[in-house]
Amino acid sequence: MSERFAWHRFLAVVTKEFIQMRRDRLTFAMMVGIPMIQLVLFGFAINSDPKNLPTAVLVSDHSEFSRSFVRSLENSGYFKVTAQPHSEAEAERLIAEGDVQFVVSIPENFARKLVRGEHPAILVEADATDPTAVGNAVGALSQLAQTALNRDLQGALQPLQGAPGPFEVQLHRRYNPEGITQYNIVPGLMGVILTMTMIMQTGLAMTRERERGTMENLLATPVRPFEVMAGKIVPYIMVGYVQVTLILLAARLIFGVPILGSVVLLYTVVLAFIAANLAVGLMFSTVAKNQMQAMQMTFFFFLPSLLLSGFMFPFRGMPEWAQNVGSLLPLTHFLRMVRGILLKGNGLLETLPHLWPIGLFLLTVVAIGLKRYRKTLD
Repeated sequence: MSERFAWHRFLAVVTKEFIQMRRDRLTFAMMVGIPMIQLVLFGFAINSDPKNLPTAVLVSDHSEFSRSFVRSLENSGYFKVTAQPHSEAEAERLIAEGDVQFVVSIPENFARKLVRGEHPAILVEADATDPTAVGNAVGALSQLAQTALNRDLQGALQPLQGAPGPFEVQLHRRYNPEGITQYNIVPGLMGVILTMTMIMQTGLAMTRERERGTMENLLATPVRPFEVMAGKIVPYIMVGYVQVTLILLAARLIFGVPILGSVVLLYTVVLAFIAANLAVGLMFSTVAKNQMQAMQMTFFFFLPSLLLSGFMFPFRGMPEWAQNVGSLLPLTHFLRMVRGILLKGNGLLETLPHLWPIGLFLLTVVAIGLKRYRKTLD
């Protein structure tokens, strides 16, 4: 037998691979789709210098100086006034629920004290649960005290423009005053780990039965589709709770992450999140023909969840279309809930705005999964 390289044999193998690739269209779509998703997300959606961060301004002094300071905030590009609360309690609720990243409080008699040269203080409270998101904006605040009112301080007031500035900006980092990165990352890892494992395990479990031929036995029984899905989900819910408990223990004992809110509430919202991810895994299992495809589809869902949820990069640094896509993903809302409960001590009222989107996502995916499962039966 000749050992020399033969072009006709080589071309035959190449042709065979192309034919197999054409037959396995899902794998080919993943090979093209995942790099395209990475290209689009990393190229257009990821921004580590977020601008136009939502800011609430609590004004107790309606003077020209106050308005100039607010305008200078917006002109800096880092702040966008989205709310003007009428009380400290309303401002507290806005920052606790994550609706705003900053609360700026301008005190009474600010203008009078400014003119007298008493250097009044403006309080800026920053939601520091994600230190990266507010870092550059906080840095910009130091310049505002020097430049914000230069246009207004003319004539007899011009000497007030000198150092150290006509007023003082007092920065208060809320929920994570030391800016410790682990306080942000470790609670977020809970959602990332649950997303990865829950979707993959349920997707593999169903396709594994199909590959081993045990699916026929299951279909031959009088078990209804919803009963099959529920039966597949419950064991992995228990596994998910074991993971959450281990992560919580590690977060508290190893990384020193504070647990200010209710652990019972946390375990309650975890149930909705786990169920949503398990439902996604089951839906994928009705599409995938084998375990490899189920794993590929898991990464197809996991990648945008990781990049668009705010776990790795500031959520508000992304363009609006990316934020809209991210808002559809359960991980985005789970990160806000778990960080809110652990770091802010949020209760049920502050958690509900992020809980119902996960419930809606769960119902939608379950409906699609049931419909696909019936088709599988046919």
